[in-house]
Parts: sequence; C-alpha cells; structure tokens
Amino acid sequence: MTAVNNPATVGECLRVGAGFSQGDRNWIAEQFVTLDSRLAGFHADSTELEVMVKDRDAPGQKVTLECWIAGRQKIVTTSTEEDLSAALHDVRDDLRRKLDDAKTRQEPRNNRHLRSQPDLSPELVE
Repeated sequence: MTAVNNPATVGECLRVGAGFSQGDRNWIAEQFVTLDSRLAGFHADSTELEVMVKDRDAPGQKVTLECWIAGRQKIVTTSTEEDLSAALHDVRDDLRRKLDDAKTRQEPRNNRHLRSQPDLSPELVE
C-alpha cells in the first residue's frame, strides 16, 4: 500500500451549503475532525465534502452530508435529529460507517493471495 502525498482532511475538503454560513464552517469542521483518519487514504484534490441543512432550527430540520471521492460512488448521509449538533454527529458517524463499508467491499478480506499479487514478469515464468 502506498502513502498518499496530499491526504484529504475535513479542513481542506469541506464546503458548507444551504442553511449554513461560512462562519459556521470552522465549527462544523471541528465536529467532523474524526473523519480525517478515514479520509487520509484519499487525495485531497479528488475528495469533496458538502454539508447542508434544510429548515435549520425548526421542527423537521434535515442535515445532509455528501462525500465525493474520485473513482467511487457519491456517498450521502442524512439526519433528522432536532438538535443541530446531534444531527451533525449523526451524519458524521454514518459517513464513517459508509466509508468503512466501501473500503471493505473494494479490498479483499481474508485472502492474502488476492491482496498482494506477485509481479509475474515473463522472464520469471518458465
């Protein structure tokens, strides 16, 4: 496995959408900082996060967190928690689970042969 030269972080990749202001961005980034370890395996220039809220501070508010990583399907998480902090934590935790699930689906598990294939150059094969 190779190290990523410019790893993605919430601070670099987060955009605030509808319902939030740029002033909310730092506070939201602090709530999402635990995602940094999951995002570190991806390049910052090919990773985007966007958080939005509909009907902020009203009954029935809905927080949505979208994640785009080049070469993968978009991941969308939502929460209808009434407390904004709880809703942000809910979408953050759901995204973490979905990133783990996506990684598990792409990487073979319990099969060392599939995880690391030796280079079979023609001169090595008789």
